[in-house]
Amino acid sequence: MKNLINLQPYNSFGFNVIAKHFVAINDLRELDQLLQTPEFKQEKHLILSGGNNILFTSDFFDGLVIYMNNKGIETVYEDGNEVVVRAQAGEDWPAFVRKMVEKGLHGVENLAHIPGKVGAAPVQNIGAYGMELKDSFMQCQAMEISTGKLRIFTNEACQFGYRESVFKHQLKGKYIIISVDFILSKKAELKLDYGNIKAYLAEHQMERPTLQQLHDAICAIRDAKLPDVKQIGNAGSFFKNPVVSLEQFNDLQKRYPDIPHYPDTEGKVKIPAGWLIEQAGWKGWHNEHVGVYEKQALVLIHSGGGKGEDIVCLSKQIQQSVEERFGIQIVPEVHFV
Repeated sequence: MKNLINLQPYNSFGFNVIAKHFVAINDLRELDQLLQTPEFKQEKHLILSGGNNILFTSDFFDGLVIYMNNKGIETVYEDGNEVVVRAQAGEDWPAFVRKMVEKGLHGVENLAHIPGKVGAAPVQNIGAYGMELKDSFMQCQAMEISTGKLRIFTNEACQFGYRESVFKHQLKGKYIIISVDFILSKKAELKLDYGNIKAYLAEHQMERPTLQQLHDAICAIRDAKLPDVKQIGNAGSFFKNPVVSLEQFNDLQKRYPDIPHYPDTEGKVKIPAGWLIEQAGWKGWHNEHVGVYEKQALVLIHSGGGKGEDIVCLSKQIQQSVEERFGIQIVPEVHFV
């Protein structure tokens, strides 16, 4: 365990935040030992995975940061077309997806190139291009922080929703995810009907892409519209895409005939938050330290020298202007600490 550690390398916004205590966990034994320490018993905890979906609102975290760094990927079951793969929480998510694609396993390819670690993926129920983590999620193993007991959470027990899970609400801060099991397939239909994918494949004359070609296409699409965290601090998509009633959408469409939209459950309609933010005039806006990415209005950026509170202030201004113009509340998907 280390004291007074700068978390700048551990958060993708790149803010200089000092943690009172910090420990990297490489296996279950180390986690068991940590539970016995005075620091663990007396301090508040923050479970840190890839740090790609987190915003530190202060420059000091007065507690213990637990960084999950356990590694390992293995096949635990195989029967015909079905393969169950277990990945440890500390595995890099993009690398995991790439390995599955190289093995010819279907089920996570549309989630390629999303920064972060495997353990954080179920918490957020990450999603992109018509696919969500819950679609391939079988179960995860997690440790209860208060008792040290291990528990298996099934897909149903995780209560997945749009960028939601039980770990973000009822069980927030109560469990540490150790590993995740995925149900993947050796053969499956590729999901190609998302707009950006369609356009890319048509432009590159790939009518029937392979699994590898689809993976590479999605990586290229993301690279073209999202900033590299190594160059520009960001947390990817900052806001969730809002879901509105059909009645509210019809009223909006009368005012904005070209408003992009997608069908959602229960007859509701999902509207891209990036479009709303752009229409409100924020795309490309920036000051000395923070701003809105010029290629994708859904991404808030830190260009250096700023603090988390700068992003908080900017996000509130954006929320207010979107609500004033469209009557829609957009909600951050980034976790504020």
